[in-house]
Amino acid sequence: MRIWVEGVGLEPDPLEGQTQVLNMGPQHPGTHGVLRVVLTLEGEVIVRAEPHVGYVHTGIEKNLEYKPYQQGVTLTDRIEYTSASCNNLAFVLPIEKLLGIEIPPRATILRVIWAELSRLSGHLIWVGNHAIDLGAMSVFLYAFREREWIMDLHEMAAGTRMMPSYIRVGGVYYDIPEGWVEKCRAFCKLLPGRLDEYEDLLTANPIWLVRTQDVGKIDAETAIAMGLSGPSIRACGVPWDVRKSDPYCDYETYDFDVPIGEHGDVYDRYLVRVAEMRQSVRIIEQALDRLEPGPVMTPEPSVGRPPKAQVYTKMEELIYHFLLVTEGFHVPAGEAYVPTEGAKGEVGFYIVSDGSNRPYKAHMRAPSFVNLQSLETMAKGHMVPDLIAIIASIDLILGEVDR
Repeated sequence: MRIWVEGVGLEPDPLEGQTQVLNMGPQHPGTHGVLRVVLTLEGEVIVRAEPHVGYVHTGIEKNLEYKPYQQGVTLTDRIEYTSASCNNLAFVLPIEKLLGIEIPPRATILRVIWAELSRLSGHLIWVGNHAIDLGAMSVFLYAFREREWIMDLHEMAAGTRMMPSYIRVGGVYYDIPEGWVEKCRAFCKLLPGRLDEYEDLLTANPIWLVRTQDVGKIDAETAIAMGLSGPSIRACGVPWDVRKSDPYCDYETYDFDVPIGEHGDVYDRYLVRVAEMRQSVRIIEQALDRLEPGPVMTPEPSVGRPPKAQVYTKMEELIYHFLLVTEGFHVPAGEAYVPTEGAKGEVGFYIVSDGSNRPYKAHMRAPSFVNLQSLETMAKGHMVPDLIAIIASIDLILGEVDR
């Protein structure tokens, strides 16, 4: 490259071949939370993108070790708040494995419904924010319109909208109220048509295609070597979904497909998530058809809450209730891990028990933390504005990274 120097003419560019370091952050519009990316650039081309984390550092893992098991459920909502019930489920499954307790069928079905509603909530937040990051304002408003249905369903059953803590050790918090099933069915009937609207706006949009196709590509071999999961690996053509490969909550009995991509780029990660929302609707509808009357909490007295009517009238149940609320329950010594499929990939808690009423060790396998390592591979060779689309397509929650 040559530049024009007044009075001299064309001269070699003294900056040609040199790189510069640009500090992007420690805040970035493509994330939920605080991320710093140190970029090494040649002109506007990214040579290296090094993520720096630790600005949130919630300390939730350590806090879990200082709270009784049942109280720890509320912390898991805050780790990845866009799909909180997926984290609730991932936390309680290894505890129940150590306890060796049976979960009532109705509670298992309700867990599946709530996990899929949470997956839908996470994906709706993602598609809305991803679209607005690239300048598509309408989709953001539409996606949050649909998410309001899920928040209303949360509020009807759990009394809160965003962090329900509905899935508890032994079952679920309370049974769903009258009218909940009908509202959930109405949502499942409504959503596929609304997803068609999103795709009408984005899937063949020429601006969207330019900003997403062949951007942030990663091949299947590299994705597997890095341990990626969720839509990040399925967009590469790898049909790996924990619900299929290592089923839990009777997922093997549900009929659903695992959407995959071909190119492993930003566009395929978008297509996979939209297709996954359609599959979640299929699962929820099947689960609603299976709901039969029955208990929603294990009858095991050391874990399950006694019925309120008995707490008010019987001394023994009142004592059980008091002990569960104040001290919690004791889990046999041992260790357990149960992988689950969260909205962003494989999520699970490695729980070590010393026989007390709280974990000796609680460590989370967080998909955002693992998937973040692919950023440099995806970003290398692209322009700086492409980094917005790439970070957003990974779908990071920094509270899940800095836990």
